[in-house]
Amino acid sequence: MRVVDLSKIFAISEVTVRSDLDQLASSSLVERVHGGAMLWPGTTGTTEPSFEQSKITSADEKAAIGAAAAELVSPGESLVIDVGTTTTAVARALAQRTDLEDVTIFTNGLTIAMELESAIPRLTVILTGGTLRPRQHSLVDPMAGMILDETNVATAIIGCNGVHPDEGVTNINLPEAAVKRRMVKAAQRIVVVAGGPKLGKISVTRFAKMSDVDALVTGGSAPPELVAEFRGLGINTTVAG
Repeated sequence: MRVVDLSKIFAISEVTVRSDLDQLASSSLVERVHGGAMLWPGTTGTTEPSFEQSKITSADEKAAIGAAAAELVSPGESLVIDVGTTTTAVARALAQRTDLEDVTIFTNGLTIAMELESAIPRLTVILTGGTLRPRQHSLVDPMAGMILDETNVATAIIGCNGVHPDEGVTNINLPEAAVKRRMVKAAQRIVVVAGGPKLGKISVTRFAKMSDVDALVTGGSAPPELVAEFRGLGINTTVAG
């Protein structure tokens, strides 16, 4: 809905509409976009699942994906790791790899940094800074993008809400998607981590084309026909677990 339309419908000023929408967005009930706001896809105004709610869903599969993705990292490598419950599983697995030395990791995820903290100083952990999104414990623009625009890393490990052979890699949250796009540009190799249910799904906004993706790590619930299709695109696809 546009601000101007809401103003007419409720007979209130556009200033009031913007203030109300900002309050709704702060509670993750709507997504603020230029000139108005939109509901989260597939909802009728329910809140975005929090990190704590999401992490208990398919926890074993996420742990397997995290371990498999962590095996793709080599000593001396530089990384950027995105926010999310699956990428947090990657961070946990990286911290447990005692053979990793001299690895530098940039992240915009507070949970990622906390998981990696135990592996310092073998791993150097750098937070991007930015505006905090409390439900996902993520840091977004401003600041996050400024740091990433000046960063060059070997590998980006990125989560998503959907990965589709034709429509690419998509996400539900626009501010986080904007940061993901910068991560894609900052890295030489793109590794997407996504549980089986996310394969074939399309979310609100695309942040990477499948031609940008070098590797996909998914779980045992992934539909075999989609796994074959991604491999047919030349993407190194691993089914963990």
